[in-house]
Amino acid sequence: MQIKKVVVPVAGWGTRSLPATKNIPKEMLPVYNKPVVQYVVEEAMNSGLTDVIFINNQNKKIIEDHFDYNLSLESVLEKAGKTDILKAVREVAEMVNIISVRQKKQLGLGHAVLCAKEVVKNDPFAIMVGDDLMFGMEPGIKQLIDVAMDEKLPVIGVMEVPPDKVNRYGIIQGEEFAPGLYRVRDLVEKPKLSEAPSRLAIVGRYVLMPEIFEHLENVEPGHGGEIQLTDALKSLAKDSRLLAVRMRGQRFDAGDWAEYLTANIYFALQDETLRDDLVHRLQELLSCK
Repeated sequence: MQIKKVVVPVAGWGTRSLPATKNIPKEMLPVYNKPVVQYVVEEAMNSGLTDVIFINNQNKKIIEDHFDYNLSLESVLEKAGKTDILKAVREVAEMVNIISVRQKKQLGLGHAVLCAKEVVKNDPFAIMVGDDLMFGMEPGIKQLIDVAMDEKLPVIGVMEVPPDKVNRYGIIQGEEFAPGLYRVRDLVEKPKLSEAPSRLAIVGRYVLMPEIFEHLENVEPGHGGEIQLTDALKSLAKDSRLLAVRMRGQRFDAGDWAEYLTANIYFALQDETLRDDLVHRLQELLSCK
């Protein structure tokens, strides 16, 4: 079994990040020196995925354009002798094969995934939420791919969240059958802490089999006609056909301002030319009363 395709839903309006996203897709907001979505695509590429399927809308063509050549810019850089920057710009266009699918109505994450059915066909595939960043010794989605290939089952990524954030996530109920591996029995969407079966939250990384499309087609639409991926995953869990992996590494939710700003600091600290000045300025700010 090979997994080469990844669905990246990017059609949402990014209301959590307004007004910054009034005219710029949230996925194109910069984290240090790259847009958010480039980190997601790099994680996919470093995990062996070759075909990135953007579920897009008519106002976000800029996302596709970012992963294409910009001949005018490249010509300017070449004439200026800025070879290092030119190389970096061209590498973005050569990362992966980009496929764009239009989601004509934003009807939930499940609907976005369903839009990819004709491109995915009968292949197993990954899903990476376009504003969830994950970093560590091993790429986040690869942790799921390895388990899915070994177990021949769909897999979702989870992380333990603080008690006060349980009501922001889908939470799993399941049994740990190996270190960091769970057999999922149920999923509860945004529960109260007192009603949550655990603090293991679904965090925007999935590896699924094409059977998910049948489950999505049978999901009863919820509020606003939305089709939720969680509802389809609940159906899989009832048939004991869903696993979860406790993911390792750092995670940043780029739709949360505190997380987004922390991600910028995290990556800037990796740059030796910036680290000392940045630490100095942060210390100054933290000492202000």
